[in-house]
Amino acid sequence: MNLYGVYGASGFGREIMPLLRAQVSNDPDAICVFVDDDGSEDTVNSQKCMSFEQFVGYPAENRAVSLAIGDGMVRSKLAEKCEMAGVGFINVRAQNSMVLDESLVGSGLILCGFSTITSNASIGRHFHGNIYSYVAHDCVIGDFVTFAPGVMCNGNVHIEDHAYIGTGAVLRQGKPGKPLTIGAYAIVGMGAVVTRNVAPGTTVVGNPAKPMIKD
Repeated sequence: MNLYGVYGASGFGREIMPLLRAQVSNDPDAICVFVDDDGSEDTVNSQKCMSFEQFVGYPAENRAVSLAIGDGMVRSKLAEKCEMAGVGFINVRAQNSMVLDESLVGSGLILCGFSTITSNASIGRHFHGNIYSYVAHDCVIGDFVTFAPGVMCNGNVHIEDHAYIGTGAVLRQGKPGKPLTIGAYAIVGMGAVVTRNVAPGTTVVGNPAKPMIKD
């Protein structure tokens, strides 16, 4: 038996489960379940839901999860938890998503419908590419980076670990040897147009994107 889990039974997890089922549909030994630490429901969308402890203890020859949690920091903690328990990771891709020539992707990748990674990109661990988002040529993406729906990441952009790029954001194309850089833990607000580097830990909004001023 091959046991596959979508870790997180909230909204995004419920979007990922059908993609996972379709991906493993040709495996007669595959079982797909939700893994949720809340543990308040036995089924979600007619799919069995179990705690992490139940998932680890379930009799299976192989087991792997997809971390369907939007917060990159939470994903990193769950990844460490899974690694310590000997649980592997599965890359989940919609059938109409694309990864083109000479692009490298890390473990735990999620690519939703109509998302694209074009040629010669490098993608770190546990990347989320939500619906209609893309990563263009020569981009370098770190670990636990999240793209909300419709993110347009043009060529020669470097995005460091744990950055979050909001819905509909546009990242201007960088240049060879001088990429546009989004720092670690930075947040790009929805609809922002990023034309300059974003410092680590900074939240930027607007067109052109500027650091958000808190009241």
